Order: sequence, then structure tokens, then C-alpha cells
Amino acid sequence: MIIGVPKEIKNNENRVALTPAGAQEFVRKGHTVYVQTKAGEGSGFNDDEYLGAGAKILPTANEVFAIAEMIIKVKEPIEQEYSLIKKDQLVFTYFHFASYEPLAHAMIKTGAICLAYETVEKPDRSLPLLVPMSEVAGRMAIQEGAKYLEKPLKGRGILLGGVPGVMPAKVLILGGGVVGTNAAKIAAGMGADVIITDVNLNRLRYLDDVMPKNVHTMASNDYVLRELVKTSDLIVGGVLIPGAKAPKLITRDMLKTMRPGTVLVDVAVDQGGCIETCKPTTHEDPTYIIDDIVHYCVANMPGAVPYTSTLALTNATLPYALKLANHGWKKACKENEDLQKGLNVVHGKVVYKAVADSFNLPYVDVKEVIG
Repeated sequence: MIIGVPKEIKNNENRVALTPAGAQEFVRKGHTVYVQTKAGEGSGFNDDEYLGAGAKILPTANEVFAIAEMIIKVKEPIEQEYSLIKKDQLVFTYFHFASYEPLAHAMIKTGAICLAYETVEKPDRSLPLLVPMSEVAGRMAIQEGAKYLEKPLKGRGILLGGVPGVMPAKVLILGGGVVGTNAAKIAAGMGADVIITDVNLNRLRYLDDVMPKNVHTMASNDYVLRELVKTSDLIVGGVLIPGAKAPKLITRDMLKTMRPGTVLVDVAVDQGGCIETCKPTTHEDPTYIIDDIVHYCVANMPGAVPYTSTLALTNATLPYALKLANHGWKKACKENEDLQKGLNVVHGKVVYKAVADSFNLPYVDVKEVIG
């Protein structure tokens, strides 16, 4: 199979979808890899490393898209890339369709096979290609939140861990999944007073057992959240419904009850956000203020630490990408249910129900398109 790796062009997106080591694995299996020049530069990988691994370098994205049977990316295609995607081309990347309707319609129109990292799902309901970036984003949420709590950045002027004689900051984490767990680890390690909320009592029992003593758990509901936001200094949104829009847990009216300078970090922003006043921001201009509340809503948080993120992501995606290349997308998805659940749009048909439901689009069972 011919594999194409274009350079990411989303604002401040420095990750790359394939490392030189990954390219070498494809070449060893008899595949051809084309990498756009400087695609790996932001992550610390230069063109010579790809050439040394057996890949070929092309100067433009147009050439990469034109020649490849499978495009491997990090972020969803953006508008200037829509026209480059061909009918029957396999595109393997994060799509997050439910958060942006124009992207869904654009991919339907291409007739391509859109296989989304974020909905590849194991039998135990875990999301193996979302986990590594959720780990990075969860940890970064505290790192960034602590920074924006500083007064020059319009925060409350609180040191996350406090000092002897002064209470630490109160951190509220919405969701006890991968993002929430990693956020809690870092916040707890910095000495903050942490509360994790979730609707799953079994998950809360587990977290209560494994977390340090400065992490507490509470069952989530609207009443509880309305009380907690009044005294929280940093609130991290880490709620996920695979493939669907995130529920709005923090509503606009709640902002009025928060203390000025409270910081909101919405890690769920690429799925629509779990904070009603959330709108996607960039690393270039990461925050905005509503009702004296600081909002940090960067949609590609791991892109700020690309070396770590690229290695973590490709460790997870490469085995699946090799299956797709070795067997073809249809056979690979027939034989591997994890990959089958990653199919979102195939030949103009929406085959992932949560995406179809988000935009009232016709839904086709995935079994009909893979036979």
C-alpha cells in the first residue's frame, strides 16, 4: 500500500502522524511511504531520518494526497485540505466529527473512507488511540491551569499547592476517565485539594482506592456541580461520550456564582466541550474571559509538547495502521472489531451512529459497507 504523511497545518500543530521508526516498519512490510518535507520537524524528526528509514520525501501536501492510498494524519482535515482527499482514499486520523458539522459534510462529499482514531474501541470499551493524547491533555490541563491562575494572566493569583500556613488551590475535575485521572495525579502531586466527579460509582470507588489523600470523589449531578463551582479555583472538563458531543455540565449561569479569576480548562473542546461557554482556541491565543472567568479551550493541547505527544500517539496507532496497510481497510475492519468501530464515514455514508445522530444524517450500519 502507498502511505502518505502530510505536514499538519492546524494552528501550532507540531505533531506528526508517523515517526521515522514507524516509516521503517511500513517499508519492511513492503509498503511505500511518502512524507511531506519538514512534516516531522516540529516533533524533532528531520527529512534525512525519514530517508534513512526508507521513506520518500515529497515537497507538497498536494503531491502526498495525490499519490497515497492511505493518508495518516494527526488532526482532522481543515478546509484547504478537503479538496485534496480523493474518492476511495483511506484517511486515518482524529476526526471528532460531532463537534463540527461542515467537516462531516465535506468528508461525505469526498467519497473517502474516514477511520477515526477517537472511536477505535476495544471490547472493554477503552479507546486505545485516544488514551495517549488524553493522558497528555489531562496532565497539561493542570500545568496550563496553574499558569493561568497567576494574576498577570487574569487568574485569581493562587499558587496551586499553597505554602505552609496558606491553603492550596481547590481543583474540580469533571469526569474520572483518562483525562480526569491524569489531571488528578498532577494536581495532587502539586499539592492541590482535588475533587473528581463522575456518574459511575464503580469508577469513583476505584479512584478513591488508588488516589492520594488529597484527592476526593463525588457522584456528579447538577446540584453538586453548582455547589462545587462556587469554591473551585481551577475546573477541568474531561467528559467524553465516544464519537458524540460532550454534555454541557457547566452552564453559562454558573459562571456568575464563581469567584473572579477562576480558571476553566475544557479538554473536551474537540468534542464540542462540556462547558457551555467553551469555544475552541489555539496555542497562539489560548484564553478568553467571560464574566471574569478565564477560559482555556485549546483544541489540540498535546500539540504544544509534540515530541512527547508524537511518540505516545504513534506507539498506539502504528499497530493498527500496519493492519490496515497489510490487509486493506475492508478486510482489516472485518477481522478487527476495534478498527471496525473506528469507521465513521465510508463512501459518502455515515456508519457511526453518534455522528449521524449529532446532525440528523441518515445512518447506515457499518456491516453493510464492509460486507
